[in-house]
Amino acid sequence: MAQREHRDIERVDAARIARLWWPLAASWLLMGAELPLVSAAIARMPSPELNLAAYGSLVFPLALAIEAPIIMLLAASTALCVDWPSYVKVRRFMVVASALLTALHIAIAFTPAFDAIAREWIGAPPETIEAGRIGFRILTPWTWSIAYRRFQQGVLIRCERSRWIGVGTLVRLAANALVLGIGFAHGGASGIVVGASAVAAGVVGEAAFIGICVQRVLRERIRSAPPAAQVLTRASFLTFYAPLALTPLVTLIAQPIGAAAMARMSDPLASLATWPAFHGLVFLTRSFGLAFNEVVVALIAAPGGIRALRDFATKLALATASLLALVALTPLAELWFRGWSHLDVQLAELGALALHFAVVLPALNAAQSYFQGALVHTRRTRAVTESTVVSLATTCIGLAVCVQQTRWPGLVCTAAMMSLGNLFQTIWLYGRARGVLAALARDDAARAAKAP
Repeated sequence: MAQREHRDIERVDAARIARLWWPLAASWLLMGAELPLVSAAIARMPSPELNLAAYGSLVFPLALAIEAPIIMLLAASTALCVDWPSYVKVRRFMVVASALLTALHIAIAFTPAFDAIAREWIGAPPETIEAGRIGFRILTPWTWSIAYRRFQQGVLIRCERSRWIGVGTLVRLAANALVLGIGFAHGGASGIVVGASAVAAGVVGEAAFIGICVQRVLRERIRSAPPAAQVLTRASFLTFYAPLALTPLVTLIAQPIGAAAMARMSDPLASLATWPAFHGLVFLTRSFGLAFNEVVVALIAAPGGIRALRDFATKLALATASLLALVALTPLAELWFRGWSHLDVQLAELGALALHFAVVLPALNAAQSYFQGALVHTRRTRAVTESTVVSLATTCIGLAVCVQQTRWPGLVCTAAMMSLGNLFQTIWLYGRARGVLAALARDDAARAAKAP
């Protein structure tokens, strides 16, 4: 208990932020490595272009869209699991939500609903649909595993035990590599089967590992914690979480919408086949900023938190945008697309061109995490959803214009509209968080004035 009280009053500085952030960043980075790893493996198996297009346009976007309502369990658990009753209530929600979403996944994967979504909604090339169906069925454990893992990870972050999260991601990648290795050893295996099986094994293995790691924290910190000052009721939880649940849902809907737009623009198969390698690289650089959100939630109310977190976010934005620009503007792009991702010359050139339109995304993610973390900490989650709606609307309008009015490659248009949507999202978050940040800064100044 004394250790907990000490952490609550310890002043926030760059070193404390880095201690909490770097394992999360490593975890996001390693998670980001999963898609390029799987894409590189599929690219070296039979029918690479077809299987890459199926995974990038159907399997991955649909799985992400279904899991969307539980993605923000990480932020919710970090903010709300302050004592055992709160933990139990959030856990109950996790169990029910993940069961319902898994049932939805099964209902789509094993019925004609998949054909309707793939053909009518997404407009995927017909030759990719059967491969996409197989991969999507294999990913049935995806949603439950991620719900459980993110819920327990939030507890670890709240108790500043984030190093186990990075280790858990290594477990996930090890499971990926094991299944991919078996697929290669078999020879002639279907790329979509091997790739989807590797991803499924990874998320299940990581969830099991995190479940083991969190037990000690639950015994030592959560079960013995004093009752929360603000009792978490079902109504207050739903008021807090409903906007958060909508946030990633709205964001991830952009994935199949982007796939649908690319399918309706010039040379659709090339754009869809290049998408996994492009998205994987961009996600790697964005992951550093994405990892910052829960750090802000955990530390922003601590002494010195506002200024230290703002400075850290600024440096993080500059560093990550510069890193992606370095890749986009140098032969490193060819090394990524031709060397690692094993794409042909045409696809590699398309991916390198699209990177130029995505350079701002990592910086925007760092800024969004700072503003969003402040809003989540103060439980003003509606503003977070508003910002994602603004982003989705901007992206969709832009893609609709591209489909009707331009002959640009679909991947280039999608990259440009994603950047534009994220820019408007960041501006909206800034406007809604400005008052919150000012109030937190005043509270911090008042505490500092009273300190001996």
